[in-house]
Amino acid sequence: MKTPRRFLPSLSLLQAFETAARTQSITAAAAELSLTQSAVSRQIRALEAQLGTELFHRERQTIRLTQGGAAYARDIRAALQKISTASLTLRANPGGGTLTLAILPTFGTRWLAPRLPDFLAAHPGITLNLVTRLTQFDFATEAVDAAIHFGVPDWPGAECTWLRGEHVVPACSPDLAARHGFATLQELRAAPLLHLTSRPDAWEKFFDRAGMAPQQLHGMLFDQFATVAQAAMVGLGVALLPEFLIEDEIASGRLVVPLAARMRSDEAYYLCAPRGRGPHPPLAAFRDWLCAVAQAAETAEAARRAG
Repeated sequence: MKTPRRFLPSLSLLQAFETAARTQSITAAAAELSLTQSAVSRQIRALEAQLGTELFHRERQTIRLTQGGAAYARDIRAALQKISTASLTLRANPGGGTLTLAILPTFGTRWLAPRLPDFLAAHPGITLNLVTRLTQFDFATEAVDAAIHFGVPDWPGAECTWLRGEHVVPACSPDLAARHGFATLQELRAAPLLHLTSRPDAWEKFFDRAGMAPQQLHGMLFDQFATVAQAAMVGLGVALLPEFLIEDEIASGRLVVPLAARMRSDEAYYLCAPRGRGPHPPLAAFRDWLCAVAQAAETAEAARRAG
């Protein structure tokens, strides 16, 4: 259904309103937009007339958003940002072969980034943009085509494609391992344990699957793998980390796995993309490549463990 024109104000009116709403000042908005104060005031009045509602309370020389104006400003700000991002993306790749991907920081930097040159070499017409997201978000409000997600395939409004699973292992510095010995899981449980906010019960699951009685576990809390891995390397405690993400640290001796114990995580890595947007050739090409590479890597890791 075609949207009536009265609900599609011009960009100049919306920009004047958003700037005044953000700065809470007609004078500041005029300076930012290189317009006169009267021009900004006229544009905001024109927008209010088109919408049939007041957006600001006007008190002497000041303005203050109405309740409805504040909500409208948030939505308009997000819409203008999407238009700006779309314009920059088009300018960077006029052919339209652009894919914007949200990545998990550690998975993106340690596992995905080293493999991306192969994808880009095979698909020279595609421009890949990366942004960092730690949690789920609303695809409708973000200029993002797809996202790497760790967990279960429960992203609202998204189609989730399985990429790979993981095994987690206890890892610590060589000095900490030498100091504690770690001959048994009981000794491991008594050591300083490092926890991730995104996986608060990981250690409990680890010991429970080893057949140990439930016990409340304490220790330092971190919000990212990179920081908890660094804390483990400097001897602050033992971290439970995905084995495939710390291969370099183990190979170099910066981290050691003190006991031959690993746990298969219940969750997995997925590529999630919004449903209903229609086919996007860069996304289809990336999905096919990433699924093949991720599953081949996991198969190779399993073979190395078995060997």
